[in-house]
Amino acid sequence: MRALILSDIHANLEALDAVLEAAGALEHGYEELWNLGDLVGYGGSPNQVVERMRSLETQVVRGNHDRVCCGLTSPNSFNPVARSAALWTRTELTEENLRWLRNVPQGPLAPKLAGVTLAHGSPLDEDVYILSMRDAWAPLQQMETPLTFFGHTHIQGGFAQKGHEWQELRPGYSSAEAGRDSKASTWSLKLPPGTRHLINPGSVGQPRDHDWRAAFALYDSDTCEIDFHRVPYDLVASQGRILMAGLPERLATRLREGR
Repeated sequence: MRALILSDIHANLEALDAVLEAAGALEHGYEELWNLGDLVGYGGSPNQVVERMRSLETQVVRGNHDRVCCGLTSPNSFNPVARSAALWTRTELTEENLRWLRNVPQGPLAPKLAGVTLAHGSPLDEDVYILSMRDAWAPLQQMETPLTFFGHTHIQGGFAQKGHEWQELRPGYSSAEAGRDSKASTWSLKLPPGTRHLINPGSVGQPRDHDWRAAFALYDSDTCEIDFHRVPYDLVASQGRILMAGLPERLATRLREGR
């Protein structure tokens, strides 16, 4: 079975469209779509992104920005830029899309495929970031499934553990591939038997690993392999939507920086 894994779209319609087009053109395609949350927040196309996801057959995990933007919790814990974007998004979303977001389930979730868990942040706490091996230690020890997909950090890669061996994983793209005019890139990871993994597909709409290109991953359960992908998208159009919405300029400039 082949699953397409997306996370942290953050209302970036141009990046989402580029990812869906690239994934649809893959040689063997995909059979399921798993979304790890934060469909909205930061970007200028919240309704379009939610409607695109609603139109697809996908399993969606609630993200912290989804939760705040639909009014389930307060934005007061956000920094001023994120809070401003969340409040704008809350007023911009249609009633139908607000209702849909409020019904997105909290993770962790179990997809149809056995041995896999889906979460937004840490599977132990949806608001906790897994940024280091210290953060990954408890989830790797406590999760009942050997493979957990998570988002929240906007950093593509993950962590692995087998016995007393621990490893941080980062896709091996070259610095040239992450450049301004770069094309699509793919990096493959084989999952050795008996190894536990926490895997982040990266952020579709706001990467923070110094590579501006939209990120996603594809998992093949038959070959036990994960393909990490990066694809360019219409960055200028996405930035324009943010600026035309009156959102903080920083949200537009950071897209080019990939951080």
